[in-house]
Amino acid sequence: MWLFALPALSINVVIILIPALLTIALAFCQWDGFSMPVFVGLANFNAVFADRVFWIALGNNIKWTLIFLTVPIAIGLFAATLLLIIKRGRTLFQIVYFMPVVVATAITARVWQGMIYNPNTGVFGLLQRFGIELADPLAHTESALYGIAAVDLWHWWGFLAVIFLAALRQVPQEMVEAARLDGAGFFGLMRHILIPAIAPTIKLMMVMTVIWSFLVFDFVYILTQGGPAYSSEVLSTLAYRNAFFEFDLGRAAAVALVIALFGLTATFAYVRLQAREGAN
Repeated sequence: MWLFALPALSINVVIILIPALLTIALAFCQWDGFSMPVFVGLANFNAVFADRVFWIALGNNIKWTLIFLTVPIAIGLFAATLLLIIKRGRTLFQIVYFMPVVVATAITARVWQGMIYNPNTGVFGLLQRFGIELADPLAHTESALYGIAAVDLWHWWGFLAVIFLAALRQVPQEMVEAARLDGAGFFGLMRHILIPAIAPTIKLMMVMTVIWSFLVFDFVYILTQGGPAYSSEVLSTLAYRNAFFEFDLGRAAAVALVIALFGLTATFAYVRLQAREGAN
């Protein structure tokens, strides 16, 4: 039995466990990537918590999490329920909804940046010719984070729709037909039958959303690199900046541990919730 598990276990130890332990150790050291690491205790965490940009980045991550725990999940559930009800064209709609997910994030970001948000050559610029004034959201501190979130929402909600549809198709059709015979409408069907039936899938996607929200990096870095004036900075771009611009890898590791803490908290809450439901 152990022989069959050994290859996968070895890969996880080498790729995940050892780097994770090294990151934890590095968080308590000062290291520029060239000289020998020097143990400094909690100095890196003190510096991180005293940094104004850290709290801006943490606030942006929390805003990002709240957005993605509501908007794409609601859209995905709505779209999945519609796909469950309709018979014709279901496969085509699934492909269309899922297509943004398979497009590379770098391409998606550049398309939105150059063909939609650009005030000269993009859709926003075209609308300005018709008297509709729309400023580039990436260029303003109050809207940069939400402009990036809009790009990721377009990229993400179709994946949730397909996942929720797969779960909804496991719901017994007898329950759905009985609810229809009792006069349940579309929203009544969602509220009383479909959503309770796929609650475990929704909870899992919410936990994964929390984890992914604190790991968000690619869209932020490609579109704004955390600007303007740190208004779209998140913890992952802050860690990247500390490591590869300031050459303070110990401080970057401390930020990485803060990111991991939120992911572990969400995972622990999900495991406890599942254990409690299993006991009932």
